[in-house]
Amino acid sequence: MSGHWEHFEHGADIGVRGLAPSKAGAFEQAALALTAVITDPGRVAAHDTVVIDCEAADDELLLVSWLNALILEMAVRRMLFARFHVAIDGPHLHATAAGELLSRERHQPAVEVKGATFTALRVAQTDSGLWLAQTVVDV
Repeated sequence: MSGHWEHFEHGADIGVRGLAPSKAGAFEQAALALTAVITDPGRVAAHDTVVIDCEAADDELLLVSWLNALILEMAVRRMLFARFHVAIDGPHLHATAAGELLSRERHQPAVEVKGATFTALRVAQTDSGLWLAQTVVDV
């Protein structure tokens, strides 16, 4: 079974959740859910790649660090990402994010994501064996 992403309701903000057979895959799916808060990921072409490295004391903090690094790259580079490859080695995450420059006409961004929060933050293996990576993002 491959992974998938979903959103969940949380007041005025939006929850992002990634589920996959591996922890790294769940982080990739959470990143895809992050993009889907802004636009349909199917509208984003994977023309350019950006390398992202981060580190944190535990898996939950690593998820927040990862998503906030993506949010920073989106803001600084004025890009959207829709393809992700994540490798996790203990407290270290190494990833590539592929995407393209933001086009307001083509991407029709719905909101601007300000940051990943610690609300509803969870990284764990579920009873079904899938990995879950979720948090709430501030919009």
